Amino acid sequence: MSHHLFLLSPSDTPLYSLVHYSSKPAQTTSSPLASNLPNLSNWSSSAFAGTFNALSGATSASQAQQAQGGAARIGGGTDRRHVIQMIANASLDAIEEVMRKDSVMYLKSVDKFNEWTVSAFVTPGNMKFVLLHESRNDDGIKAFFNDVWELYVKTMLNPFHTAHTPIRSSVFDARVRASAKKYL
Repeated sequence: MSHHLFLLSPSDTPLYSLVHYSSKPAQTTSSPLASNLPNLSNWSSSAFAGTFNALSGATSASQAQQAQGGAARIGGGTDRRHVIQMIANASLDAIEEVMRKDSVMYLKSVDKFNEWTVSAFVTPGNMKFVLLHESRNDDGIKAFFNDVWELYVKTMLNPFHTAHTPIRSSVFDARVRASAKKYL
C-alpha cells in the first residue's frame, strides 16, 4: 500500500513530494471503473492505451509493455506517477471548496479517484499538504499531517531557507519518512 505526499505553496507550486510504501497489507479491491473500460489488449497501438491502463488500475507487465509498444517500463510504470500527480492536481479545486465551507486545518477525505482517497491539511499560511492513500486511517493521517506541519515550520525558521522554495533538506526528508513509517 502506498501513500503519496505533496507539499504545495499558496500558489500551488510543488515544494516537496514523498512516496511511502507501507508494510501493512494492501486491500485487494477491483476498481469499478476498470470493469467499464474496453479490453485494452486490443488498443496496444493507441496513443491513449497507457493512460487507460493507468486509470483503470491495470498493472500487469504485459499490459504495460503493450501500452508502450513493447518498451519496458521501470518500476511498474511511469504513467502511474503522472496519474498520481494528475489526481493530486485535480483535487486542488475540491480542497479549496472545502476550505471555503470549513475553517479547519485537517480536511480529512476531500476527493476520491478509483482506489485513491485524497486527504488534505491546510496551514494558516495557505500551504497545502495533500496525501493520496488507499486505506482509511483518519487518526494516523491527522497525526502525520501535524508532524509534517511541525517539521515544515522548523524548516521555515531556518534562516538559510527561503520560504516557498523547494525543500531539499535531507534532515527534513528523513524526519518526514520516519513520521510516515510511524503513522501511515
